[in-house]
Amino acid sequence: MEQASLVDVEIPKDHKLTICGDVHGQFYDFNNIFKLNGRPSETHAYLFNGDFVDRGSFSLEIILTLFAYKLLYPTGMYLTRGNHETDDMNKVYGFEDEVKAKFSETMFKMFSETFATLPLAHLVQKKIFVVHGGLSSRDDVTLEEIRNIDRIAKGQPGQGGLMSELLWADPQFLPGRSPSARGVGQKFGPDVTENFCKMNDIDMVIRSHEVKHQGYQVEHNGRCVTIFSAPNYCDSVGNKGAYINVTPETEKGYKLDYVQFDAVEHPKTQPYSNKFRGGF
Repeated sequence: MEQASLVDVEIPKDHKLTICGDVHGQFYDFNNIFKLNGRPSETHAYLFNGDFVDRGSFSLEIILTLFAYKLLYPTGMYLTRGNHETDDMNKVYGFEDEVKAKFSETMFKMFSETFATLPLAHLVQKKIFVVHGGLSSRDDVTLEEIRNIDRIAKGQPGQGGLMSELLWADPQFLPGRSPSARGVGQKFGPDVTENFCKMNDIDMVIRSHEVKHQGYQVEHNGRCVTIFSAPNYCDSVGNKGAYINVTPETEKGYKLDYVQFDAVEHPKTQPYSNKFRGGF
């Protein structure tokens, strides 16, 4: 609650930050990230960029693990709110039913209140803007405006406005903006990304929110990267997962290394929701 809606993340010398995208209740694949890449520690921070819950059958195990690491390493675990850390999505895509089945309705209400406190974005090394969805329908949005969003008072992001767009927007190949097939947010082109980066003196945008066959995709002349960390999404898509290791090397203050990984075996369980619309 004490954090701004845009959190600054600095990587000290000889430290590392790992940025992960959607994990969507796939607890065994989530644990595999730590097996492959190392667990959070005083010198190895993680930034999970939203959509921790829904769709998979082990959302509760993931979010409790993330919160435990946040308590253990307050500056070593960063959590961005995604469009699935919201009441309306949790009701449809499984998390509410999962928490009620494993605990109680009171427990779900506590999660709802806690999700409303999650920051909306992070700024890594002063040059990398990390957000779950993407950019706004306006050209004049500054980092300071995002930093000062009163997210806790607002609670749920709603269907429009800056807070909602940060959680729901997607990049597109063509310049300009266009309506989103999702029905919420909009699509933004390479010129929108370029303008946002130049106006705010940053290098790039890293976002999640969309399944990618290779686990990540670089677009908009290298200014926009999508990272997705749920391999074989919903046990059906066959995609790889990926994460980005960021180290404070080179003259520009950071180096990005992309790592892909495959899905692992997990117990076969009945999902708490059968809803599936690829990329949501």
